Amino acid sequence: MLNRWSQTDAQGLSDLEMLAYQSRLVGADPALVVWGGGNTSLKVSRRDFRGHEVRAMLIKGSGSDMKAAQQKDFPAVRLEDLLPLFERGEMSDEEMVAYMERCLLDPGSPRPSIETLLHAFLPQASVVHSHADAILSLTNTSNPTGMVRAALGGDIVVTPYLRPGFLLSKRVAQAALSRPKAKGVVLLNHGLVTWGADPKASYDTHIELVRKAEEFIQQRAVGKLPFGGVKVEPLSREERRRVAATVTPGLRSALSAAGESRTLLRFVEDDQVLRFTGSKEGREVAKAGAATPDHLLNTKRVPLWVEVEEPSHEAELRDALEQDAERYRQEYTQWFREHAVPGLGMRDPSPRIITVPGLGLWVGGRDARAIEAASDIYHHTIAIMAGAQSVDVYSSLTMKDAFEAEYWPLELYKLTLLPPEAELARKVAFVTGAARGIGRAVALRLVQAGAHVALADLDAEGAKDAAAQVCNEAGAGRCIALPLDVASPEQVAAAFQETVLAFGGVDILVSNAGIAPSGTLDQLSLAQWQKSLDVNATGHLLVGQEAVRIMREQGLGGSLVFIATKNVLAPGRGFGAYSAAKAAEAQLARVFALENGAYGIRSNIVNPDAVFHDSGLWSQELREERARAHGVPVEALEDFYRQRNLLQAFVTPRDVAEAVLWLAGDRSAKTTGCIITVDGGVPEAFPRE
Repeated sequence: MLNRWSQTDAQGLSDLEMLAYQSRLVGADPALVVWGGGNTSLKVSRRDFRGHEVRAMLIKGSGSDMKAAQQKDFPAVRLEDLLPLFERGEMSDEEMVAYMERCLLDPGSPRPSIETLLHAFLPQASVVHSHADAILSLTNTSNPTGMVRAALGGDIVVTPYLRPGFLLSKRVAQAALSRPKAKGVVLLNHGLVTWGADPKASYDTHIELVRKAEEFIQQRAVGKLPFGGVKVEPLSREERRRVAATVTPGLRSALSAAGESRTLLRFVEDDQVLRFTGSKEGREVAKAGAATPDHLLNTKRVPLWVEVEEPSHEAELRDALEQDAERYRQEYTQWFREHAVPGLGMRDPSPRIITVPGLGLWVGGRDARAIEAASDIYHHTIAIMAGAQSVDVYSSLTMKDAFEAEYWPLELYKLTLLPPEAELARKVAFVTGAARGIGRAVALRLVQAGAHVALADLDAEGAKDAAAQVCNEAGAGRCIALPLDVASPEQVAAAFQETVLAFGGVDILVSNAGIAPSGTLDQLSLAQWQKSLDVNATGHLLVGQEAVRIMREQGLGGSLVFIATKNVLAPGRGFGAYSAAKAAEAQLARVFALENGAYGIRSNIVNPDAVFHDSGLWSQELREERARAHGVPVEALEDFYRQRNLLQAFVTPRDVAEAVLWLAGDRSAKTTGCIITVDGGVPEAFPRE
């Protein structure tokens, strides 16, 4: 544990700037806090709206992240209003939250942390609270007080587990006030609180105590195997990924069928995960539960642990995953019924962490951010369990405490404040030809509508650039970039495998990749003809086959959208190879509709025309050839196409993307086998029987 404090960096900072600086130092170390956890505060003097000087406390706002802490993230609350609460005997969470909001110096500030009173009741100026892994390894044992005393000495107050709120705040303060020389408080199954006269002092003490805990664990761990050594050797990486990609769509189906809605999945197979899931005692240790209430909210109390005799046998594993997922839901439902009060609704009973010895684990969630949080937290949970096993035996919350943490009214209330999910939330799209033009615009529009997207293109660097743009606009983890020659069955299979491992499946295919060879039929070489067929027809078949296979296994329906062309219905002179292959694509799309309607999978076609902006199709050579064919100067070609359509409009990639969005989502749920033209209105290309 490094002490990251720099006197140079801290020199000259205001009290608020110093608090933000301290918070970022704590947040920068994931062994202290992850994903919004932890808290910092500082007691200061401030002027209220009347200009009167008052004692106030700056406290981290609810939901803010310490590693990115800014001054705006620390609302100021009046201490003269908070401190009298110490004399009260009880206070409900709802009363406490409402009261604290009335104590804000600026009513427009963020809502103060649920642990505001804990910080306020402590007399010291600066307070730091973290969920340090090493501290949790000590507290989550069969003898937590003994472990803390042995590791940290007698200058530490230890308090039993209580859910955050008024009662915990009061008991922590009472314990600390009874030991005026104590350096801090360890909250069992929760974390560490330290204090000092200023942010540096409280931070230094915090790092000192966590370092002591780490050293104690390291000394006790010498010569020990925290999870009992190896029980199942991992399959080779290639085999793990092949098996995981094969069974993941079925797992997604099993988890989505009984949940509130479909889930996304990410396959994880790093060394830490493989050692833990393949160990002799990992399953029994994991049964004890999550390390803290914060962890539990992201990962659920326990993982789903699936064991099979031979993890490389996909059929056996697929059946075991489905059966054990149902068993997990039944056990969760029973746990809920044993502890729930009348009228309380049950949350999604499906697991968030699914482990298979020899293979790895899956993490489930509503979106990339939720999956990243759960994955990160479970890696920390594994480390905490290993530390606890090194010094004693890992233990966790009781079943009742775990239930009250997951169904904490304040946490349930937070869920009601979430914005409505976007149109394509929890759906995965696979877009070919995504590096430029129509493909890039489609990928961006689908992500804006809530989808997670795989951007595939022969131009691998272009796909990476497009993915970077999309993630920059929509959020990290929302898309991946894949190199793909759609005419290669091996590359197509590999690209879909990567998509399944990253997101859990495929719900939308936008088959857009294409080339535009030109030349009259009498001059066309057989190689040019074949290349057009390979990309503009066979390529659509290959990606359609992979998408349909995955969608059928998922059992969640799906949408195929084929980007064809106006030339399907109105071929162009000198464009025979392109027009013929694209006509074959359109027929493929119709047959996909015929063959997959029974599975809830729709297949539709978009026919654009003359989409020049950012196009990889309209090369200078093609522009010159089409200009000759139409008898216009090259520089007048774009305007020629505009003038020939009824609306006299330029057609843009965004125009095509809007049509794709409609076909991809549920607004077109009853539409399949359809052609939508996005060409400004070209009469000879009107769809007609």
